[in-house]
Amino acid sequence: MHFKLIIAFTPSNKTDTVLETARKAGATGATVINNAHGEGVEPTKTFFGLNLDSQRDVLLLLVEEHLSRSILESISKIANFDQDAGAGIAVQIDVEDAVGVSHQVRKLTQFVESEL
Repeated sequence: MHFKLIIAFTPSNKTDTVLETARKAGATGATVINNAHGEGVEPTKTFFGLNLDSQRDVLLLLVEEHLSRSILESISKIANFDQDAGAGIAVQIDVEDAVGVSHQVRKLTQFVESEL
């Protein structure tokens, strides 16, 4: 079984919604890194030296490659990544190898076979 890593940067108030959507689309889990900061096309605004940007979370989802595009599109749609400036982004990268995922492989095998 081959995997992809989806990395999503979302405002913290959308993290739970994105995770729920990813699970419904076939993700079997995620790691969330809280309180990340970033800057897009427009620099963040400050007020007396304090940043006014919202907190972001980084979501790491190791997903089966046949499900990855569907998961990516689902979270993009629910989080309005392409509609709203500053709503967040998500990317996927190939994973050459992974360990510690045998329990996910057993669960995913049935799901992927039924989807294909």
